[in-house]
Amino acid sequence: MTKTLHIDFVSDIVCPWCVVGLGGLEAALDTLKAEGITAQVHFQPFELNPQMPPEGENIVEHIGRKYGSTPEQSAANRAMITQRAAEAWPGFEMRMGPDGRIWNTFDAHRLLHWAALGSSPRVTKVEALAEQRALKAALFTAHFTDGRTMTDAGVLADAAVAAGLDRAKAVEVLADDLYAAEVRAAEALWVSRGINGVPAVVVEGKWLISGGQPAAVFEEALRQMAGEL
Repeated sequence: MTKTLHIDFVSDIVCPWCVVGLGGLEAALDTLKAEGITAQVHFQPFELNPQMPPEGENIVEHIGRKYGSTPEQSAANRAMITQRAAEAWPGFEMRMGPDGRIWNTFDAHRLLHWAALGSSPRVTKVEALAEQRALKAALFTAHFTDGRTMTDAGVLADAAVAAGLDRAKAVEVLADDLYAAEVRAAEALWVSRGINGVPAVVVEGKWLISGGQPAAVFEEALRQMAGEL
């Protein structure tokens, strides 16, 4: 008998460990299909830097200011995460150089909220979640692979198109500040539940798997959780 888990993947699109975590989670779910364990993954908003101005901040300066890391430590950390991302998500190309930037991501989260609603009334919930996942991947690519300006509405609309979504509708969402209240409420909800770092993988609303874990860790944890349902 198939068991379908409800998974909330709380994350930010400028979080490199979220790339690692999503790759590990999806690899684990691919393996678990043979055991009758599947999942519906809902992407939930979390802003690492909600006060970041529109122009963003250089990654080395940001990490130094926030964590006290030297440029050398920052470079070593980027190299390590890049390797982990390549292992967790084959085919995803992460390019994090010293000239990269960190951005305010609120508009990207509004767009992800819109995607989860479905591109048309005929779209099923499963299809809408697939559209949201495609947009999540496109936003990761725009930031980590292409180094684009993630506060630019045109860049976000491009990501929507890359995910197979309608540009005009994406532009409308971005221009009219749609879903701002819904995103703020969702962010506050997850913080109230104790989420203060990402990725946070919340299963069935009661189990938490924290961090960019490898596939084997997700696989073991999800198998145990499914067995308790």
